[in-house]
Amino acid sequence: MELWVISCDNICEKKCDMEKRLRAVFKGSVQGVGFRYMTERLAVRFPVTGYVKNQEDGTVEVVAEGLEQDLIEFLKTIKASSLESYIRDTQIFWEDFMGEYSSFRIVF
Repeated sequence: MELWVISCDNICEKKCDMEKRLRAVFKGSVQGVGFRYMTERLAVRFPVTGYVKNQEDGTVEVVAEGLEQDLIEFLKTIKASSLESYIRDTQIFWEDFMGEYSSFRIVF
């Protein structure tokens, strides 16, 4: 598993057409503020599948699959949305595409 720190600028040049899995862990005041609902709404703008889920430690996990460039744009959109003020830190993990999901949804 690779761990990348995303700057969201000039991230990919040659491998953006590869299918990947993005796992992002958002830290901050991210629970109880509509984070999952908004993330699910933002996901419909992109050809991505996966889920968003509250974690017991107070973080929110997003797991999404799709083309790398679409995943990067999805992540940038989350960070630039009204959720931005609630996010203190984001950990990004790039993993191999598994093809497990048929849609993007909230997991409880």
